[in-house]
Amino acid sequence: MATDKFTVTIHMVSSLDGIIAKKDNSVSWFDTSDNYDKGVVGQDPEEFLKTIDCYVMGSRTYEHAFELSKSYGWAYGDKPTIVVTNRNLPVDRQNIEFYSGDLNKLVNERLKPDYKNVWVVGGSMLTKNFIRLKLADEIRVSILPIILGDGLLFFDQIGQDQALHLKDTTAYKNGMVELCYGIVK
Repeated sequence: MATDKFTVTIHMVSSLDGIIAKKDNSVSWFDTSDNYDKGVVGQDPEEFLKTIDCYVMGSRTYEHAFELSKSYGWAYGDKPTIVVTNRNLPVDRQNIEFYSGDLNKLVNERLKPDYKNVWVVGGSMLTKNFIRLKLADEIRVSILPIILGDGLLFFDQIGQDQALHLKDTTAYKNGMVELCYGIVK
């Protein structure tokens, strides 16, 4: 979603029961053989990804994406990617930057001046902090047609109420449903 104003979007892929990662970190559950006749075909992923200026992720999400990149390639392309961590992690791409510190400063001093459309792509601790600190503008959840029953929850112990405004819904041919909520501030 390209806009002229600065937007921070939290994006997550989830099972129907809100699980974003199995305990073994496998991603085979992302593939679905479901077919929903009334669903739409998703827009061209390459065109859509061009609308995102920068990614922000936590260290565990980065480690998982780094491991997956060895088999599937780096999912975030050449876009600037900021990893929020206090740890020293491996890096093999020039577009990866590590950040340790205040998230308000990250958003207001580092992201806002340089980008318009920033996506926070995980993990649950980082997204929880973006919501608590009122740094995110919207949440996009892509719900896959599966119940996993156990694993890492997307919204686990957020500790506060957060009003949302439904902005959009899309049902896809593969049975995935995308919900887009504005965060009421």
